[in-house]
Amino acid sequence: MSGPSPVDGLEARTAPSASAPARRRPAWHAATVASVAPETPVARRIVLDVPTWPGNDPGQHLDLRLTAEDGYQASRSYSIASSGAGTRVTLAVDRVEGGEVSPFLVDAIEVGDGLDVHGPLGGWFVWRPGASTRPVQLIAGGSGIVPLLPMVTAHAEAADRTPFRLLYATRTPEDVFFREELADALRAAAPLEVTHVYSRRAPEGSDEPVGRLTRERLDRAVLPPGSGALVYVCGSTPFVEQVLRWLGELGHDLSDVRAERFGGA
Repeated sequence: MSGPSPVDGLEARTAPSASAPARRRPAWHAATVASVAPETPVARRIVLDVPTWPGNDPGQHLDLRLTAEDGYQASRSYSIASSGAGTRVTLAVDRVEGGEVSPFLVDAIEVGDGLDVHGPLGGWFVWRPGASTRPVQLIAGGSGIVPLLPMVTAHAEAADRTPFRLLYATRTPEDVFFREELADALRAAAPLEVTHVYSRRAPEGSDEPVGRLTRERLDRAVLPPGSGALVYVCGSTPFVEQVLRWLGELGHDLSDVRAERFGGA
């Protein structure tokens, strides 16, 4: 998962709230794999025990470094699927065929293995309960849900009354990350609407059309222009670029949009 890619003009319009906590200083930390579990057919959830972790805000990321027995090192950036003050850090890694790091994390890493993480990183692609009353629109493609999930869970756990919407595009129902967490958030008191778009196969009994996200489906699912919403978009570079183009064509103010892209890892 790549780090944030700012949209011009955003910072001046959405400066951090005076109530925002002091930024945690990033540093390198020794981590141990505490648990691993399948997340989708090609992705794995990895929980790290990081005793010196200072906590992180919803939407932040970290750099993960692996060191081979011969001393060779490889580092990649990954969004964090958890938030708060705890010392357990959750990642959800999608296998990228031909990648150097993600296949090892998905197929080979085991409980008890050690690695290094650097973070928390990023203060721009972040949402905190109580920091703003503006509605929030989240748009995710595939594993782009990872940095958005802690925003959803923090919103639910705080019983925050800010209107939240999530548009989540995947190939099939089996490719949905964090199914239980999203279901729990929908049952919480905090207002949340979730729209799924399936490009290849929808759940049995669904009356939603199967197919790729289009500008028309995006327009129906997201908060309208003029709603004052903050918009967070995350996914592959082509997905994000297409969504940004459509949002602009539909009349959304792109200075209200925060986008994060990812590529091969």
